[in-house]
Amino acid sequence: MATVAPPADPEADPRVKAVFDDIRATRGTDFINNVWRYLAFDPALLESVWADIKAVMATPSALDPKTKEMLYVAVSIANGCDYCTHSHTAAARTKGMTDAEHADLLRVVGTASRLNALLNGLHVPVDPAFERAPRP
Repeated sequence: MATVAPPADPEADPRVKAVFDDIRATRGTDFINNVWRYLAFDPALLESVWADIKAVMATPSALDPKTKEMLYVAVSIANGCDYCTHSHTAAARTKGMTDAEHADLLRVVGTASRLNALLNGLHVPVDPAFERAPRP
């Protein structure tokens, strides 16, 4: 159960409407998902979260959009965010993630989670060779 109620008419607030319009334009769809509807309870929070997401996920960068979505899936699994795991898996699929890539992603997440837990428990010291070296 949610800890806040989404506004009954979120777009009555001009700040919320502006964010929702930008989401629609950026994503090329009229669909506004529950994340944004629930964040609309606080327009300032909605604006800041959307600005961050847009800057990272919708702005061209060194990583292609599918890779960004797959990374988002991995972090969402690690953080236990069911909503984000589902929504970003769907987004990765629309950006071309295959079933085989999804299976590989889950294998990497599972393997990394297991080894991370073991290494956290053992407190294995980091090898000096893995410390960041200056670039030539």
